[in-house]
Amino acid sequence: MARPKAFDRETALEGAIPVFSDLGYDGTSTEVLLQAMGISRQSMYDTFGDKRGLYLAALQHYIADNVAEHIRVLNSTPSPLRGLEAMLEAMASKAGSPAESACLGIGAVCEFGRSDDEVSLLTDTAARTLLSTLERRVTEAKTAGEIGRDVDVRTAAQFLSATLSALKISARGGATADALRGVARMALRSLR
Repeated sequence: MARPKAFDRETALEGAIPVFSDLGYDGTSTEVLLQAMGISRQSMYDTFGDKRGLYLAALQHYIADNVAEHIRVLNSTPSPLRGLEAMLEAMASKAGSPAESACLGIGAVCEFGRSDDEVSLLTDTAARTLLSTLERRVTEAKTAGEIGRDVDVRTAAQFLSATLSALKISARGGATADALRGVARMALRSLR
């Protein structure tokens, strides 16, 4: 008879995410992961298969939560422009805090590029989901007259997505929350 797991899978993933975010996949040792997750080597292998399986599970968990939060904030106000503003402001504030300066999704893209099909599938799916919501909110903002009539919806959504990535990368490089908020405000002004 198999023994029941003595740990919570989600809690273990939450322990692994900051380690992978800070050190990357290649820079993270199994020992450091086990210590951060508070589980044994055998538990990790039984639950995630290996370090790569753990990384993919952590990445999937992280980007699903991250994209869901962006979408929640985008839809948090009836005004589409205010939703876009709230999303950029939330990202600037979060990314600018020392505890949040490393993004696992950006780290995955920077570390793997397009060389790993499974990582690319996860990051591409997240990017498409967010881009679709951004396009919808930009369309709504255009229809409501909150942004310029000449703004191309697809290009604006791609620009906002790239701005989010830039905020995360800048934060990792040491940019302050104030500097990041300034970039967010500039991005919004470009839509008018």
